[in-house]
Amino acid sequence: MSFPVAPRLIALLVAPAVAMTLVACSDRSRPSVTLYTSCDAPVATEVVAAFERETGIDVRLVTDTEATKTTGLIQRLIAERERPVADVWWSNELLGTAQLASLGLLSPSPAPDFGGQWPEHLRGPEGLWYGHALRTRVIAYRVHPGLDRDADVPRSLAALTLPRYKGRVGMARPQFGTTRMHMAALVAMHGEPVVEAWLIALRDNGLRLLDGNAAVVQALARAEIDVGLTDSDDALVARDRQWPVEHRLEDPAAPLPEGASPLPASGAVIIPNTVAIMAKAPQRPLAEQLAAFLLSARCERLLADSDAKTISIRDGTPLPAAATLDPASLIDAIPRTDALVRKVLGPT
Repeated sequence: MSFPVAPRLIALLVAPAVAMTLVACSDRSRPSVTLYTSCDAPVATEVVAAFERETGIDVRLVTDTEATKTTGLIQRLIAERERPVADVWWSNELLGTAQLASLGLLSPSPAPDFGGQWPEHLRGPEGLWYGHALRTRVIAYRVHPGLDRDADVPRSLAALTLPRYKGRVGMARPQFGTTRMHMAALVAMHGEPVVEAWLIALRDNGLRLLDGNAAVVQALARAEIDVGLTDSDDALVARDRQWPVEHRLEDPAAPLPEGASPLPASGAVIIPNTVAIMAKAPQRPLAEQLAAFLLSARCERLLADSDAKTISIRDGTPLPAAATLDPASLIDAIPRTDALVRKVLGPT
């Protein structure tokens, strides 16, 4: 299976300055391991610091920009496949990780400590990757005097195409990150014709494309838009900062509003963090230690308490009504989704 590379991504490969490399410790006498991650740098730095304290192993941490996140790093890993630099890949979503697995760039790793069998829908074939620390896609909205949450806040993605939201809906660019995963999930569930019609309706209704999910909640706080698609952690951070932003999950029972594009409501799309060891990891034993830590209950607690605000798969927290997704169907939908997005919304 091949994956198209947009011109903007090619530019990333030839401009290393785009990527941000953080060296956690300068003590060259200690063993070190290299971690590539699409997680937000402050969150990743906190987790890495805990690992270093507990193990005495230094971590070279490589992140990327908010706008390109996972996609830029995936292309870097592909470019380095013959001379690998990374030992471990930690993503805040699933699609990029599954893409690396499909290209043979990941290596089977020991099953993490879980107190039982790791959930089937959160592990790759032959243990190529494992998922945990969940987030959700949400409909965020601006709170203002006179807001009627029942009448004014959309309950479904279809409702975003209604004339009342013309020019007032935003989302991150769907060529990247969790928004790309969300679009692929919609294609996998509902098919290309339905999703194409919905994207066209959004475009014609004045959809605003922004540089990342954090930018969506910032635009809401500044009253530049009224509704936006984003991730639960970004919406919760906005709440903690006392911005006039709240959110809701798509209601799987929401009826199709009259005049809206006929996209069926499917419920929340769940986004796991995923961890994998690179196939040619230069420091394999250290990579196994780091991967085990990232998938541990301790790390899940750190992520839940951080700005990532994830949901643990271990503590019995009830999950919201969620769309039923199969990782294999998501992967199959990637090239079709990317082509559809380019067709309707243009290149990056």
